[in-house]
Amino acid sequence: MDSVEASHSVVSTNSDLAQPRLLSASGVGKRYGANWVLRSVNLDLAPGQILALLGENGAGKSTFVKILSGAVVPDEGNVTLADKPLSLGRPDAARRAGIAMVYQELSVCDEITVEDNIMLGREQSTWGWINRKQQHEVVHSVLAKLGHPDLEPTRMVSELSIGAKQLVEIARALAQNARVLILDEPTSSLPAADAERLFETVKKLAKDGLSVIYISHFLEEIRKLCDSYLVLRDGSVAGSGLLEGTKESDIVRLMVGRNVDELYPKVNRTVGEEVLRVDNVSARDMPHSVSLSVHRGEIFGLAGLVGAGRTETVRCIAGLRKTTSGQIAIHNEKMGRVTPRQAIKAGIAMVSEDRKSEGLAQDLSIRDNITLSRLGPYSFKGWLRGGARNDAANEWMRRLEVKANSASQNVSALSGGNQQKVALARVLHQDADCLLLDEPTRGVDVGTKAEIYRLIGETAAAGKAVLFVSSYFQELLGMCDRIAVMSRGRIVDVRPVADWDEPSLLLAAMGGDLES
Repeated sequence: MDSVEASHSVVSTNSDLAQPRLLSASGVGKRYGANWVLRSVNLDLAPGQILALLGENGAGKSTFVKILSGAVVPDEGNVTLADKPLSLGRPDAARRAGIAMVYQELSVCDEITVEDNIMLGREQSTWGWINRKQQHEVVHSVLAKLGHPDLEPTRMVSELSIGAKQLVEIARALAQNARVLILDEPTSSLPAADAERLFETVKKLAKDGLSVIYISHFLEEIRKLCDSYLVLRDGSVAGSGLLEGTKESDIVRLMVGRNVDELYPKVNRTVGEEVLRVDNVSARDMPHSVSLSVHRGEIFGLAGLVGAGRTETVRCIAGLRKTTSGQIAIHNEKMGRVTPRQAIKAGIAMVSEDRKSEGLAQDLSIRDNITLSRLGPYSFKGWLRGGARNDAANEWMRRLEVKANSASQNVSALSGGNQQKVALARVLHQDADCLLLDEPTRGVDVGTKAEIYRLIGETAAAGKAVLFVSSYFQELLGMCDRIAVMSRGRIVDVRPVADWDEPSLLLAAMGGDLES
């Protein structure tokens, strides 16, 4: 049988095939009301195995790993660890058994030390007093095992980078004697260097016998790290097997249920007059004297490493960050001091990289989130026509394939990828002349990315100007007409896309020189 259409349990890649499976799930299912979100999922995981758990947003990945970690009670099936039944629906029982989960949204406590975070819930005490000596020994042992003995236990977590905070979460799992580690989109907010260090750490832990379930939408990092895969589609197992010898196109086909012939669809468009101009704009800390222009029908890419100033630049344009000097103009009309209200009125719409905190109103419905920035079409004598708003929201949900019960469902109840689709629907519905898209495909599956790219291309073809910020150089090269590279708050180079490739983008972003 072809590995892509393999059985619904993953084959061990460990050299000792006679040893028992460490983690087994059999016939696991979960429903909400009449809808099954997970059905008859089987999994066998061996010691030292690194399994990629793949699937589109809403395929059931999060529900499945939440069942394994005890956060969700299944409606059918069972889970065993080292042949012992797991008490399902009890996070404390899962942790004691040896299952640890690191979520995409980190759950460290910023206001306490590295050591106290690692030992949280597992403090070493004598007669009611914390035994610091014992804790120091545990923490130093765990950090050494991770290969990061340099991470100072007495440092406040608030002082650490996101990558270092993630290591603290993994160290906490090891301090709790984890045998299975579940990582959910761990690199979504990491710079490339931190991601590589994370991969090295995970591989080292796997060699020591730790089993890993790794969720990611980036197939290239799956190739770097994992040895096997399991694909979920519509709540059921679509296929599984070894990554070696399996084509990426086959994995994508399993994920989306169809062939994705072209990830970056080519949409014919004509570049016209200038829509957005930024002249020598600076703000406190960054950006520094940034100048750029984006034309009608153009997709203008803004590349750079994390902390280069890309997000700060688009926030200045959107009125979310106060500028200290420089000028921003739309259609040659200078805007003066830009506020969010002025930016929206001038025809600027923005998708924030932080959808949870500011990109969406989490306590409002999908309908409200999509339509609130442009209520004019639904207003009649001071009243809002709810039916028309529902129709508009439903149409955008259909176009972006948002998986939800209805347009009245709260955004907070959606998966991260579906929330991202709602954020995009909002700016497309706003019908602005200039779209600022800051990491618009973060946390979105491959099939949906292709659809988002097509929508962005069609939006530009309809005469809109698009400023596209991304840490993922491949999508900038696949989508943009021109790309500017930022480093340390400044634009260091702007070229037509044909004059860039990934090495030259990275070199420019690092402040290097191709000629040196």
